[in-house]
Amino acid sequence: MDYSKFLNDKVRYIKPSGIRKFFDIANEMDHVISLSIGEPDFTTPWHVRQEGIETLRKGHTWYSPNRGFIELRNQISNYFARRFNVEYNPDEEILVTVGGSEAIDLCIRALVQQGDEVLIPQPAFVCYEPMTVMADGTPVIIKTKAENGFRLTAEELESHITPKTKLLILPFPNNPTGAVMRRQHLEEIARVVKKHDIMVLSDEIYAELTYGKERHVSFADIKGMKDRTIVVNGFSKAYAMTGWRLGYAVGPAEVISQMTKLHQYAIMSAPTTAQYAAIEALKHGDKDIEHMRSEYDIRRRLIVDEFCRMGLTCFEPEGAFYVFPSIKVSGMTSEEFCEQLIFSQRVAIIPGTAFGECGEGFARVSYSYSLKHIKEALERIERFLNEKK
Repeated sequence: MDYSKFLNDKVRYIKPSGIRKFFDIANEMDHVISLSIGEPDFTTPWHVRQEGIETLRKGHTWYSPNRGFIELRNQISNYFARRFNVEYNPDEEILVTVGGSEAIDLCIRALVQQGDEVLIPQPAFVCYEPMTVMADGTPVIIKTKAENGFRLTAEELESHITPKTKLLILPFPNNPTGAVMRRQHLEEIARVVKKHDIMVLSDEIYAELTYGKERHVSFADIKGMKDRTIVVNGFSKAYAMTGWRLGYAVGPAEVISQMTKLHQYAIMSAPTTAQYAAIEALKHGDKDIEHMRSEYDIRRRLIVDEFCRMGLTCFEPEGAFYVFPSIKVSGMTSEEFCEQLIFSQRVAIIPGTAFGECGEGFARVSYSYSLKHIKEALERIERFLNEKK
């Protein structure tokens, strides 16, 4: 039977995730060390799991309100006020979602219509471009550069804006590069955003995972930006709660209300047990974040030093838990390098091209794994490089 006449052409022509390709290969092979998936190797903190277990024991298994439990929205509001100096009304400006990815999808669909252009700095997480296409928008790719620390510059932004520009996606701290945008950089971007009257989706899922003395600055905290910014965040990365599938969006009430409408029809509400666990995480999880961030920092410094020693030029990431080394010295494409590495040495990493064409010549390596795991992978990568000389 020919299903092509039934299937949505937009869906048919979207490429599968380049991340999952190598994840699937690794799962089908023995003795593979994977540095491919951005998932903390830490177990969700016990006090958070315990809260989830306790609510199940008590039989708290009903639907929550569409926007999420008010206690959770209150805690999200408190969290943003104390960590990022931005205040949100829990009744109107916060929506709890099934992971941060749902929040991104809802935001794009609520704002973008046919003919609208969406600016996407790349390399970047794989979902922004296909979600824009599915919303009938036009993705406009802005290629960030290693020499600029993979940050988006005001000049690059300005040069890509047209009368059709509706939305800018700010994916910082960045997956896959680990790049961050400090306050002065965000203020430069804000001036361009205000000048051209565009909206911003700021994906800050890695907000708690920045290194050095400067903490993450939310784009909503930049003067004049709160009213035109939807911030997406969640619990997967900071609290090691990937499988709980819980995220949220905060932003102007008018936009959040439209996102909630979409959420009502597609999802109804986020998982009840996960919401109770998230309340506990926000109340008492700051020390957990500090512990995990400290461990990631140790791994970050090790992996950057080792790649540089091997001759794989490596921009030093200041956020998230990824490094994005250049593999150009190998003479191979990113895809060739990663394929040969996994079949030759049983190490899985992700080609830079999975995050946009400008990722060619790079690879994404996650350090959300144990030091033992990382050290063994580095030994195998060095062996692979020596064999290719």
